[in-house]
Amino acid sequence: MKILIVLTSHDTLGNTGKKTGFWLEELAAPYYVFKDAGAQIVLASPKGGQPPLDPKSNEPSFQTDLTRRFEADADANAQLATTVRLDSVSQADFDAVFYPGGHGPLWDLAEDANSVALIESFIAAGKPAALVCHAPGVLRDVKAADGQPLVAGKQVTGFTNTEEEGVGLTEVVPFLVEDVLKAKGGLYSKGADWDSYVVSDGLLITGQNPASSAEAADVLIKQLTAKA
Repeated sequence: MKILIVLTSHDTLGNTGKKTGFWLEELAAPYYVFKDAGAQIVLASPKGGQPPLDPKSNEPSFQTDLTRRFEADADANAQLATTVRLDSVSQADFDAVFYPGGHGPLWDLAEDANSVALIESFIAAGKPAALVCHAPGVLRDVKAADGQPLVAGKQVTGFTNTEEEGVGLTEVVPFLVEDVLKAKGGLYSKGADWDSYVVSDGLLITGQNPASSAEAADVLIKQLTAKA
């Protein structure tokens, strides 16, 4: 079992002068769900190398047992420092793909032709794709085989408008995840703000927020083991 995790390379939070990137829990939780299930993991990002960590995600109030495990894991950190370039990976080499969020993906992965083509190729090959928090926003331009938006008519979730409001970034982000999923025809639903909430519809698995990361990864592993 081989799983590709795709991280952002974008580190600038709009025009705020602040930094962004990927959200640590959304990498650490699935990383260990996959590793503990015996999966081989490859990390990729548009630029390759060390992807930017959203500094807020490493503040004490956002740390978890799994983020601390990741930070203390020399092998995991070495892997993170040397992510492969996204344009060098092929879905043929993997069984599934997972996208952690953080605000970064809204700027780079949502616009990235390699990312769009990659997700389309996973789905076309009958392989699952899971995305959490802001990462479902990268589905914006992804198409199904019939040329319609991939999310059209599918049960989906992602970071809510009220959660974005809660972190004060509604006017900073290039688009709101909830709004874009609805605009593309997604059957959007959500749980309580900040609680774990995961929806799966066929090969597409989406999680609402950081707390949903481990559950989304569990659902992905269950899909893979059911197929095996």
